[in-house]
Amino acid sequence: MPNLKELSKKEPLFAAGHRACAGCGAAIIARQIMMAGEQEKVIGLATGCMEIFSTIFPYTNWGCSLIHNAFENVAATVSGAESAYKALKKRGKIKKDIKFIALAGDGGTYDIGLQSLSGALERGHDMLYICYDNQGYSNTGFQRSSATPMCAESTTQPVGKKTQGKKQNRKDITEIVAAHNIPYVAQSAVGYHNDLIAKIEKALAIKGPKFINILSTCVLGWGTKPADTIEVAKLAVESRFWPLYEIENGVYKINYTPAKKVPLADFFKLQARFKHLLKPENKALLIELQTNVDKNWQKLLKKVECS
Repeated sequence: MPNLKELSKKEPLFAAGHRACAGCGAAIIARQIMMAGEQEKVIGLATGCMEIFSTIFPYTNWGCSLIHNAFENVAATVSGAESAYKALKKRGKIKKDIKFIALAGDGGTYDIGLQSLSGALERGHDMLYICYDNQGYSNTGFQRSSATPMCAESTTQPVGKKTQGKKQNRKDITEIVAAHNIPYVAQSAVGYHNDLIAKIEKALAIKGPKFINILSTCVLGWGTKPADTIEVAKLAVESRFWPLYEIENGVYKINYTPAKKVPLADFFKLQARFKHLLKPENKALLIELQTNVDKNWQKLLKKVECS
């Protein structure tokens, strides 16, 4: 488990002074990715919020080699770089150990980039793919994505007389990736730095394709206060809306079990995108969503038991 005191002494390889919103979960994730491990890293960064706020020409916050590519193809780009590295290392032209990380938001992972992600996983490239999941297209105004939860408000599925936010359940990308039978898959969240950094370090030590999905609070899209970023993410975990778990060689393990059952409504209360669900007339919707969370938690427990 990473030691906080030792981490604080490390050189900041993701520098301060970026242009992210105050309270941005993605900026915290980027900093902690660069704290993990001692290996030299090459980052592939899909177009999105993180690319916009951390690489405004002629400046960069990244203290490593960085490849910026289109929204949809970060997995293909990084798999190509990893293949070139292997070829050069085999010829003796590169001696050092380099780790390759593809980094994208949920739009570039769940939706636009799913094809290139699936292809890279199937081919078995030695790379880590990390999704910072803020559950919407934050970079362009917070339109709904397939990561957006049911009943959440977005600019393309607003709340009004006809609809109560998104009508569909969110896609479970973690389980979709797990179906590729890769060596390591995990979920983490902002606010759990030990869990997040430990999972990145474990993934970097494993050969082959790896995937980590990290819940990333978005102040503008979720309608939260900057000071509440960590609390909101922790409520997502404590309410079992976002379990912290990992799948290593097909074996499921829950990394954190909440001591008590926190109602889903407590997670919703701090977010404007769910404020309509707290109205008396929408009580049935709130009960339905709570039931879904409870069912999903029980499914996860059975997977742990059976693996």
